[in-house]
Amino acid sequence: MAATRVIVSANTSASSLLLKPHLLKPHQSLNLCFNLNKNANFTSLSNTKRLFSCKSLYKPEIVTKEDGLPETLDYRVFFLEKSGRKLSPWHDIPLHVGDGVFNFIVEIPKESSAKMEVATDEPFTPIKQDTKKGKLRYYPYNINWNYGLLPQTWEDPTLANSEVEGAFGDNDPVDVVEIGETRGKIGEILKVKPLGALAMIDEGELDWKIVAISLDDPKASLVNDVDDVEKHFPGTLTAIRDWFRDYKIPDGKPANKFGLGNKAANKDYALKVITETNESWAKLVKRSVPAGELSLS
Repeated sequence: MAATRVIVSANTSASSLLLKPHLLKPHQSLNLCFNLNKNANFTSLSNTKRLFSCKSLYKPEIVTKEDGLPETLDYRVFFLEKSGRKLSPWHDIPLHVGDGVFNFIVEIPKESSAKMEVATDEPFTPIKQDTKKGKLRYYPYNINWNYGLLPQTWEDPTLANSEVEGAFGDNDPVDVVEIGETRGKIGEILKVKPLGALAMIDEGELDWKIVAISLDDPKASLVNDVDDVEKHFPGTLTAIRDWFRDYKIPDGKPANKFGLGNKAANKDYALKVITETNESWAKLVKRSVPAGELSLS
């Protein structure tokens, strides 16, 4: 029997109703904007369509609602305003927070193996467990970091990246590997700062991995670029690269490759990747490029 739970954050617990609010405090604005002009203000979202004028609009807390039971084909995590109106975590959660800080949506909490992802082809793009041949997918071993996406980004599959072996985008939002000590929750929205970028090539497709840290982590103030990661989280960059290089091998597939000299690029490069993929997303939602089977709702 399908189950539904609404999750809101606060340090509140309940029996059948778990409330756990996400991200936005009552005094904050939700800016829904793509970065076509670095001097532009953020764009807001109306109730009926996305507006590409530049202003910000207060939005109430975001809640997540679980439909179905975890680790079943029907399981979905939806994002809603407290009024009950559904939001898309990919399209409606703002990318930019300000001052080089971005919103990051946890899809796969650290130390778990269920391959959760935003359903980019379903209305309101809820989080679901990925499938293959009708069966739920799991990594062969736990992932050691919080893993998820940057909203309002898109790796355009029609664009070849001349700096990364001419690889084309993988048609998904940009992935984030968050290296902080706290285990996130599915659908949790964290404020992060990028520290570097790994250019993974998966079966010929470019699949960026932005290495970032939550601002709430005790070491967040100590790390501001890729060199700081090696100093304060020794071995982490190599471990991330090797994890994503090798995770398909147990299934009989070849190891993934990495561009850019097989090393993590620095923060400035990561910010460039974020800007470019944010611009690609803006073209997508404005329908300047074909969406194919992707949901824009």
